[in-house]
Amino acid sequence: MSVRAAVSVRDALDGAATAIRAAGSDSPRLDAELLLAHAMGTTRERLHLEPSAPVEGEAVRAFQALVRRRAAEREPVAYILGRRHFRGLELFVDARVLVPRPETELLVELAVASLAPGARVLDCATGAGAVALALADERGDLEVTGSDVDADALDVAAANARRLGLDVSWRQADLLEGLPDVYDAIVANPPYVPSAVVPTLEPEVSRHEPWLALDGGPSGLEVALRLIEQAAGRSARILILEHGEGQAPALGRACLAAGFADVTEHRDLARIVRALCARR
Repeated sequence: MSVRAAVSVRDALDGAATAIRAAGSDSPRLDAELLLAHAMGTTRERLHLEPSAPVEGEAVRAFQALVRRRAAEREPVAYILGRRHFRGLELFVDARVLVPRPETELLVELAVASLAPGARVLDCATGAGAVALALADERGDLEVTGSDVDADALDVAAANARRLGLDVSWRQADLLEGLPDVYDAIVANPPYVPSAVVPTLEPEVSRHEPWLALDGGPSGLEVALRLIEQAAGRSARILILEHGEGQAPALGRACLAAGFADVTEHRDLARIVRALCARR
């Protein structure tokens, strides 16, 4: 893709979308619009309103560089822009954390509907802090803690909390190890991709996102099962867990064995069973 001085917004987007589509993106036009808006310091809405406006000067060079990162390197748009929206919050993200997914919003929905006023909740494997921060934003009555084994991820989460002005405590821990038994509920999006599958994922994921946050062990269940085993000895009465497709039966059985009396399965917007809620 080559963009020359004084090319129109429409033509710049057409050329970029063609290059990004050829590289394998399933949302080439959206990607191009986000990158051009960023390069021009404007919004997608303004691009739509002024398709004949010129793209010139430094914006041309900046846009070319962004498109190369997206098309040639298959870098996720969220990393290129340095931000990702999650339940109305704009989160800072970079290669230290997974890009928050829309399906993970299901965890927030379940927690908001399930937690009693004033509940103490732990967002385990918090990554960029998306779930913890959304809970703090939508349920100001909750006492929210986010934890992660990766100190770099916690740095990103804490920076997001400061920028958003949300009150969340942060703890470094390998799942529940070393954390106090003070939580009424545990919410978690642990790694759940089978180890052998991680290298085969789309380049945006396998080349750029942290494998530590993806690799769930040989079966993909190992991390989640270890979390459930640790939760068995805790006083938390609710466990809300995101998981991969087809993993719900094994995780549900583990929750029942861990002393949870009731397990319900929940589907994401793609109608895939994506989360379970276990209670006791």
